[in-house]
Amino acid sequence: MKKNLHLFLSGIIVISAGIIYGGNPSYIMPIVLDFQVNSLELNNMLRAIMGIYIGIGAFWLLGAYRTKLWYAATVSNILFMGGISFGRIVSTIFDGISTPFTPALILEALFFGWGLFNLRKYQQ
Repeated sequence: MKKNLHLFLSGIIVISAGIIYGGNPSYIMPIVLDFQVNSLELNNMLRAIMGIYIGIGAFWLLGAYRTKLWYAATVSNILFMGGISFGRIVSTIFDGISTPFTPALILEALFFGWGLFNLRKYQQ
């Protein structure tokens, strides 16, 4: 169970974030991130992000419960969390500190490290 917890928690969090991003962007984004979604293209992009997040989160949940998928799910989790935290660090350096996304950066970096730890500890 210990080796699966990072996949389970990551899956739940990322699926939830995807639903927030894409569930109803025109309504949610002004409330959550203080910007208007006024175009078909932006709605489409946010819903596509929702689809990516739901798909990858579902894969992590499967990896938490199916031993044969654990390794691939963990590697994809490390790449996702490492990539997204890297992008947020770059944004912080060039754009400044984002109050709403700083907790996300911290969590993503922690999940990246946790995934690396688990991969090394439990690699088959």
